[in-house]
Amino acid sequence: MLLRLTLHYSPATDLGYLLHKHPDRTFTRTLSFGQSQLFFPHIAPDRCTAVLQLEVDPVALSRQVERGASATTAPLEPYVNDRPYVSGSFMAVALKDAFGTAMSGRSKERPELAAQALDFDVELPAVAVRGEGQAEEFFGPLGYAVTATPIPLDPDYPEWDEVSYVSLRLRSTVRLQDLLAHLYVLLPALDGRKHYFVNEAEIEKLERYTADWLPTHPAREAILRGYLRFAPLVGQVREGWWAEEGTAAPEPVERAHVGRLDAVAEQLQALAAEAGQPNVSVLDLGCGEGELLWRLVRSSVFRPIVGMDLSAQSLRRAAERLHLHERPEVAARVTLWQGSLTYPDSRLHGFDLAALVEVIEHLEPHRLPAVTAQVFGGVAPRALVVTTPNAEYNQVFGAEAGLRHSDHRFEWTRAEFAAWVHEIERRYPYRAAISGVGAEHPDHGHITQMAVFRRRTETEHAQGDTA
Repeated sequence: MLLRLTLHYSPATDLGYLLHKHPDRTFTRTLSFGQSQLFFPHIAPDRCTAVLQLEVDPVALSRQVERGASATTAPLEPYVNDRPYVSGSFMAVALKDAFGTAMSGRSKERPELAAQALDFDVELPAVAVRGEGQAEEFFGPLGYAVTATPIPLDPDYPEWDEVSYVSLRLRSTVRLQDLLAHLYVLLPALDGRKHYFVNEAEIEKLERYTADWLPTHPAREAILRGYLRFAPLVGQVREGWWAEEGTAAPEPVERAHVGRLDAVAEQLQALAAEAGQPNVSVLDLGCGEGELLWRLVRSSVFRPIVGMDLSAQSLRRAAERLHLHERPEVAARVTLWQGSLTYPDSRLHGFDLAALVEVIEHLEPHRLPAVTAQVFGGVAPRALVVTTPNAEYNQVFGAEAGLRHSDHRFEWTRAEFAAWVHEIERRYPYRAAISGVGAEHPDHGHITQMAVFRRRTETEHAQGDTA
């Protein structure tokens, strides 16, 4: 696969200064999945072309895909596919590797040129797209003249109908920094598939390279779904980047899930202060990849800290995030357990504080009463912080948004959440305070609902029963 980048300018050889590559040389880079070469096949006073050629090694690719699989169970697909030929996430990685400095907008020799919109022409012989007209839909609003020529497929192989291919040409007067950022994000988004694991680090990339154009892009939802692939990640970006459908913040704001975790950590810190003791034990139920645990470790008052999750993979990533194997002082305070809230677990008894952050909505509704009984009747911490999405706020994202995450089994309105909280107060010795986290809409409330439960004393409980 290759990408041909042409600058129409005089002197066009300044393209070498912008790309930080000398036009008279060839540059070769070894990547984990193959090799890239950068060369300048055409150099003239008014036009200069740079070509990034990427050769994907099918054997190296198949080894990455099949790592851990036996020869008898390894699928044929890693060997027979379109990945070595179609520009997408492989090309995006090679682009970043070759032009990383140019993507930052820096040019030591031509700083004024790096900040200037120039006449660029980009050609990609084969690009995977998930729908007819999608290339125009993605690049057109950014000011590009788009020519997407369909590539015919062999009619004897109908399975290829699931994806389409185009020869793509783009022409625009644009800063090189912006052009490279558009390609870096939109090529994988057009394809909808990536050769590496997609996690929350991809959201940070989006913020870095799309903050000034994606929030207002008319095809932002399609771009997000194609680039991130997973609905939970798409929902996190939705929550953090715009407060009203069609209205974007002028710059990226703190994502809602980050603000939520910070709010829970602050609330647990306040509850620990109420305890008035040097060490306060805390339990993160459904700890995921350890984002809340990472915040709690920074406070010396929390000891011991336990994170529990059903997913062994998430627990491994939590251990990596906390550097448990490299930092014995952290490992002495933090323990990770695999377990489920649907079954009694004596390990969970006796904790001062607990957190249940964005967990209950992932449960099947018929399992929620058992989990509620387990948490408030079995685990029974001194205080507990619970958060869950506010379904009413989904209207801010647009009626088509539905549930924020594909794994959610339900999402409650404010009244439904309050009813659940009051039923817990009636059945168990707890009193609760309901509040919200994140942006608040005048009609639809906060993005996130939060309840802080404090266990009542025997006297308070008896008085409540009498009342």
